[in-house]
Amino acid sequence: MELVEEFNDYRAKMNEKILDGNNVVLKRLFNLDTNAFSPGELDKKTKELIGLACSMVLRCDDCVKYHLGKCHEAGLNKKEVFEAFSIANLIGGTIVIPHLRRAVEYWDALEQQEA
Repeated sequence: MELVEEFNDYRAKMNEKILDGNNVVLKRLFNLDTNAFSPGELDKKTKELIGLACSMVLRCDDCVKYHLGKCHEAGLNKKEVFEAFSIANLIGGTIVIPHLRRAVEYWDALEQQEA
């Protein structure tokens, strides 16, 4: 649970500092990201699974944690998330396995918050 809180606290603190810099390009980039993951032709769950798989293939642990949190909030279950993990590892290859380990650890922490 501490793993989740530390990540979320740090992310919120740094995003605030970034946005306080009042840079129009960065603000627009953040807004674009928010809008891209809003429901449209694809529902939120599908978009978060795509974001998760892409983040794993790109090997961005912060991005993986972020999308895992959003998947959890959207009500995705462990089997759905693990299916996305399998696709990401198939596309990304064995180099993604270390990120898979950290992703499973983070998913477990998210599930423990419910208990």
